[in-house]
Amino acid sequence: MARSILAAVVAGFGALLVWTVRLEAQVTVDQLAKPPADAQAFTILSTSGTNGKGFLWTAADGSRMSRDSILLRGQVWELDQKVQLGADGVPAALVVRGFSPTGDAAETFQIVDGKARWKSPVDSGASAYASPAFYVAQGGTWTGGSQLLLEALLAAPDKTLRLLPGGRARAEKLTEAVVGQGALKKTVTAWAIFGLSPSPSPVWATADGKFFGAVGGLAILPVGYEGDLKNLDKLQDDALAARSPALVKELLKTPQGPVAFTHVRAFVDGTHFAEDQTVVVDKGLISAVGPAATTAAPAGAQIFDGAGMTLVPGLWDSHQHFGDDSAGPFLLSLGITSVRDPGNDNQLTLARA
Repeated sequence: MARSILAAVVAGFGALLVWTVRLEAQVTVDQLAKPPADAQAFTILSTSGTNGKGFLWTAADGSRMSRDSILLRGQVWELDQKVQLGADGVPAALVVRGFSPTGDAAETFQIVDGKARWKSPVDSGASAYASPAFYVAQGGTWTGGSQLLLEALLAAPDKTLRLLPGGRARAEKLTEAVVGQGALKKTVTAWAIFGLSPSPSPVWATADGKFFGAVGGLAILPVGYEGDLKNLDKLQDDALAARSPALVKELLKTPQGPVAFTHVRAFVDGTHFAEDQTVVVDKGLISAVGPAATTAAPAGAQIFDGAGMTLVPGLWDSHQHFGDDSAGPFLLSLGITSVRDPGNDNQLTLARA
């Protein structure tokens, strides 16, 4: 059943532009946008090979178009995305069509009369819109989403932007690299985008602040630069790792003496939970465990009152992709102290360990 998705009114070049789109319930591959011959072409790849392709171009009406086609371990993404930028340089209207492994990927966003509204496969909402805010699509094309957010951040005076549905993003320079050979040779800069996830998201830009590509477990690089994948991956990982000492200094608190967790529900002897326990740790080792009524905390110990809480050994995550050094503190915050990574770049995984 067809439904009316978008009726957005945006100002552009002093004229009033009305953009109305009708979207079918699920768009098939043959109905998705066809990249023109002069579209910028990208390869979506990993160290194991090519996984798809992406395209960027500007339509006749000025809207920013992107198209992704990805096949990853039998999972298929076929998507297009149309974005109309507002006078403030961020999306005023967005339409995503196509499908992902979870089904229909249809998503919309619009700003009308000072109100932002969105609808995705997982949520819908609205918010007053009085100052620039970048809508981060729940799905959408990887190619177009990476491009538009990076370029908007780099164009912002302080390289920060308010986000919708919520949050704030910030771009921080990581490192530079020379890519390509001959006429394709150029210098590109890696920017770490903070605010999208617990770890910074690196994205590469050209010297003029335009999107070049993104590198990770799955990478997107312009056609002709696929051979630069491993070097870019290592350079950005080294740059992210260089931040780790400051992260440790900020987060790590080394006890000056014993630590006692009192009145906790504790998992003991590797077999069962016991109520109202005290667990004492000294110099990194458990030195005492027993009922709180009869197990005293050592003199001068730092006390954590665990009443109503449960204390367990560090957890294993046996299927985890350890993407960067920031993943460590995030996993620790969830009680995960050990991980098994079944699919990654082994050299990078060992370096992060």
